[in-house]
Amino acid sequence: MVASTMVVLDEPTTVPPKRVRSRPRGGMSRPRGIDWLMLAFVIVAALLIIAPFYLILVNSFKSPTDYSNGGPLSLPTSIYLDGIATFWERVNFPEKVWNSIFISGMVAVLAVLISVLNAFAIGIGRIKGRSWIVLLFLLANLLPQEALLYPLYYMFKAVGLYNNVWSVIIIFTVIQAAFGTYLLSAVYGTFPKEVLEAAAIDGASRWQILWRVIFPISRPTLSVLLIFFFIWTWNEFLIPLTFLVSNANQTVPVAISVLQGDRLMDVTTTSASALLGLIPTLIFFLIFQRTLTRGITAGAVK
Repeated sequence: MVASTMVVLDEPTTVPPKRVRSRPRGGMSRPRGIDWLMLAFVIVAALLIIAPFYLILVNSFKSPTDYSNGGPLSLPTSIYLDGIATFWERVNFPEKVWNSIFISGMVAVLAVLISVLNAFAIGIGRIKGRSWIVLLFLLANLLPQEALLYPLYYMFKAVGLYNNVWSVIIIFTVIQAAFGTYLLSAVYGTFPKEVLEAAAIDGASRWQILWRVIFPISRPTLSVLLIFFFIWTWNEFLIPLTFLVSNANQTVPVAISVLQGDRLMDVTTTSASALLGLIPTLIFFLIFQRTLTRGITAGAVK
């Protein structure tokens, strides 16, 4: 009986092997048809975005003769800088750049400051009618600028700020602050109450809670708003065209459009004006690219 038991114990047990699916190296799945379709879509979209910049860059350094002989897509036979020099001198380009930098910078700083104060009162202060106030700020962003021109024109005429850069600064500060308040009030509304209560127990006032607790934590979001407010204000055209009628107060987009309406300008000078108007914003974006990336990705990974 013992021997038979030993025979049973020594009998090998066979386990059917599991089928293991072969995976490519690196653990990545093979590209599917939808992946190739998305890649093709991205390439086409990139080409559509790059094409206008290529036309501006090529035609800016092309003489009118090269343009008439080869068309807009051909490369210039020689570097032609007269178009850039003509636009630079006719509009006093450094003055227009300074006007745009001053207006956009003031609007960005003031709009962010007002947005922080408004959002602190709405999102953290928990004032009455919070939802309706946020809805009003949202509706303010939906109003077209054309609907604001008539009342704003007479209002700034009455106070003596027409044809003054401060009229444009005030208008865009209010417009951008409405969007910033709507965005930041939603962000501050989810702020941990425990942190605020701990700061209040330590004796911090409301101003100290705002500038020493909330402001450092929300700095990436505020940096993104600052950059976007600057670029949005820089590219604005209708309101600066309406309120800045004198040549000395005009911004870069207004100067480009007004000069492009002149029949004495050729295509190469028009392309040169577009290139000069693009360079400042491109430099600004490259300088603050890392700040913009950090602000957008802040909070995405804990």
